[in-house]
Amino acid sequence: MSEGIIDCLYENFQLDGLGNLRNLIQSNEDLRGINITVPFKLEVIPYLDGLDPLAESVRAVNCIKIIRKKSSINLKGYNTDMIAFRETIKPLLKKEYRNALVLGTGGASRAVCQALKELNIEHTLVSRTQKAAVLTYPEISKKVIENHQVIINTTPVGMNPDEGKCLPIPYQALTADHLLYDLIYNPEETIFLKKSRDAGAQIKNGLEMLHLQAELSWEIWNNQVSSF
Repeated sequence: MSEGIIDCLYENFQLDGLGNLRNLIQSNEDLRGINITVPFKLEVIPYLDGLDPLAESVRAVNCIKIIRKKSSINLKGYNTDMIAFRETIKPLLKKEYRNALVLGTGGASRAVCQALKELNIEHTLVSRTQKAAVLTYPEISKKVIENHQVIINTTPVGMNPDEGKCLPIPYQALTADHLLYDLIYNPEETIFLKKSRDAGAQIKNGLEMLHLQAELSWEIWNNQVSSF
């Protein structure tokens, strides 16, 4: 093994549901950790043996550490999305940014909301369906856009292979005083970001967040075995 190079693989496992999660882990004895993507970041929690305090707070998991003890397997859930989002948006924030719209209400949205809370930014959730204390897209008026300087897309709308889609917000109301952050990284510039950039807003995609959450996951998987 060359210096700095570890003999390992990062593979993609397609699951129709989480009922086969433990079978997958048992049949792959070399697995030490797993990243969880949409739509399973909330659904996976009942299948785990424990949660890291941050994952417990966020109530969403995107990283699992596999702890093997003789014939038993313990699965501990973590959330590396929250820290990755917080640290990648922080350099872009201005002191006047005090309100954010968070598009989507899934697992990634929960991590984003926790990060905004730590950054002292108030947030309002937006969903396609009516829920208590949540806006729907038809309710996002020019005034709402003016009052929310930061807008984050946490949904998969616009992701490859549906690059031609975007969420229905009044992009014409955006200005140079707005920051639009899309957690999607493929394509590099979604329609959501393109329309925002054309309106003069500051934009950022999710590639840096992806890299940072992966680095944090790697550290979790390679730390000394933790107890529950």
